[in-house]
Amino acid sequence: MLQEIDTTQPLWVFGYGSLIWHPGFPVEEQAVARLSGYHRAFCMSSIHHRGTEEDPGLVLALDQFEGAHCDGLAFRVMPGEEARTLDALRERELISSAYVEELVSLRLHDGRNVTALAYVIERGHVQYCGGMPLEEQAQIIARAVGGRGPNTEYLFNTADHLTELGLADEDLDWLAARVRALTAKA
Repeated sequence: MLQEIDTTQPLWVFGYGSLIWHPGFPVEEQAVARLSGYHRAFCMSSIHHRGTEEDPGLVLALDQFEGAHCDGLAFRVMPGEEARTLDALRERELISSAYVEELVSLRLHDGRNVTALAYVIERGHVQYCGGMPLEEQAQIIARAVGGRGPNTEYLFNTADHLTELGLADEDLDWLAARVRALTAKA
């Protein structure tokens, strides 16, 4: 479901996966941010960008869990670019109905609170695959390729950028190391 978004006001967007390293829109400001109540997980089967219907890959999504949190980047869109950015994000992120738009409350590293647009997984969607063991995720990511390239590229870019930002993610670090080992053997 699409959110009612007033594009005449400042627009913040929460990046937790590929938006961290490829926002694809003009950014006025960015800040490390925390979203409570969700965690980042490879819980969405990718049949377009990082896999195909015949050989799905995996992409990250925000999966809601009580007591969880996700650290990422909050981006404030360049003034005057809000409507164009919203259209571009919807085209990119809503390629299927597996993601839903949510307006979420973020806590920025400097203490400010902002409302931001985020794309979260629709648990009832056929592409939802939460709870998959990490080894199974690694095997899928090591081989899948989609319209935007290899699934490995998506994992490595996200894990590397999180490390550069000082945002530890144990699961992504483990997956990156395991997938590097799997692809080194190939």
